[in-house]
Amino acid sequence: MESIDKVLEKLKTARKEKGFSHENMAVELDISQAAYTNIEKNESKLTVERLLKISEILEKPVYYFFETSPNNIYNQQNSEQPIGHIDNLYQDNKDAHARLAESYEASIKNLKEEITFLRGLVNSKGK
Repeated sequence: MESIDKVLEKLKTARKEKGFSHENMAVELDISQAAYTNIEKNESKLTVERLLKISEILEKPVYYFFETSPNNIYNQQNSEQPIGHIDNLYQDNKDAHARLAESYEASIKNLKEEITFLRGLVNSKGK
């Protein structure tokens, strides 16, 4: 994860490449020059909304300010297991769920029978 100092350093570099001063940025962001300076000095928090606006002003994609780029794609597929493995896991989980549901239903049926039996005993002894 990129530290805020690195993000702000890249922001400053992009601003200078564009030839903008703190005052230019402040005008574009509709804030005071001191407020913009405080952002670059990390004395004021840089909000996501403000970073989005800055990336628009400096004509840089947001990922420019971070180490990652859209070309860094993280592939979570394990090459040792074919895609069908996921389907098998789903089917296995579905089957296990069905067996578990059947087991619970059988347990509930047995408990209901036991309750009926015990109620019969209680009622017969009460007479």
